[in-house]
Amino acid sequence: MYAIVDIAGQQFKVEKDQKVFVHRQEGEEGTELSFEKVLLVDNDGKVTLGKPEVKNAKVTAKILAHVKGDKVIIFKKNRRKGYKLKRGHRQSFTQIQIAEIVA
Repeated sequence: MYAIVDIAGQQFKVEKDQKVFVHRQEGEEGTELSFEKVLLVDNDGKVTLGKPEVKNAKVTAKILAHVKGDKVIIFKKNRRKGYKLKRGHRQSFTQIQIAEIVA
């Protein structure tokens, strides 16, 4: 059984006990989260497609950790102008584990 869920503006294909990195979510480690925007549910070949969301469907997950992604270097340069700019960015992620898919 799997579902396609909209989490923080991104769509994820999730299954039970799967670990997923999503954009930073509110809550402490060990907190239960619930996602109501379920777009599709496949229950052993029986596909339920939402228009735009599947009614009475919900995915629950548990927060495992708050982590940061790899550093991305942003480098800008204008040749012959003496302009150089170097910046770094690390995106904040939350690691969640899918506990249950209710359809």
